[in-house]
Amino acid sequence: MSPFPYRLVATDLDGTLLRSDESVSDRTRDALAAATAAGAAHIVVTGRAVPWTRHILDDLGYEGIAVCGQGAQVYHAGEHRLLTSLTLDRQLAGLALSKIEAEVGPLALAASRDGLEGEVLMGPGYLVHEGPLPYVPYEDPAELWSAPLTKLYIQHPTLTDDELTRAARATVGGLVDIVMAGPGIVEILPLGLSKATGLSLAARRLGVKAAETIAFGDMPNDIPMFGWAAHGVAMGNAHAELRAVADEVTASNEEDGIAVVLERLLAG
Repeated sequence: MSPFPYRLVATDLDGTLLRSDESVSDRTRDALAAATAAGAAHIVVTGRAVPWTRHILDDLGYEGIAVCGQGAQVYHAGEHRLLTSLTLDRQLAGLALSKIEAEVGPLALAASRDGLEGEVLMGPGYLVHEGPLPYVPYEDPAELWSAPLTKLYIQHPTLTDDELTRAARATVGGLVDIVMAGPGIVEILPLGLSKATGLSLAARRLGVKAAETIAFGDMPNDIPMFGWAAHGVAMGNAHAELRAVADEVTASNEEDGIAVVLERLLAG
């Protein structure tokens, strides 16, 4: 057998490592375990903030470093502590929000607060995805801005995710970053923040370089990570924008796409 060609395997969570029921298949677990036994580190790189990620990492028995919040948080799962955390300038975010609403009309809002126990606040009209992830509803707009935030989530009553993302970028692209992270999930982030930002910080801690990294993802917010890594693999269910820049396309998350690639690499 040839040696495993990468020292770092970076995987997104939703739509990539996780199946639709938020589980990780035995086949994918085994493939990741074989890659780590061959000398590679596995890093989860997710748009979810730490409070929405921790239970998955614990279930995986994951004790290494994870990149959360679109790169804003570098989290040590084994020690249950934040190593780095970047927050959104609330004054700048408020200005960006006003400009976007002036362009496209009123938006439904949610926000992720900073910290290990940071709550996700959801405002009136924001459509919540079914599932176990906790959130706190709010009515008073002042509550949204009352504590440090890692990101804002925006939804529009009629525009598609792609249309809202394009309109927001065209309006406030020089103030903040706008990313689409999943169905119904368009986010306002600090300017210059991306999954590549957090992954590069985490990799540096591990002594691993971009040229030694393979990355897996499914949505446009994974594009910077693919740009940073030596090899980017889009899932079969990936958004067209990510597929367009991927080095290869594997099977879907429901069909163990990560395992398909890792097994091939492990076999040489």
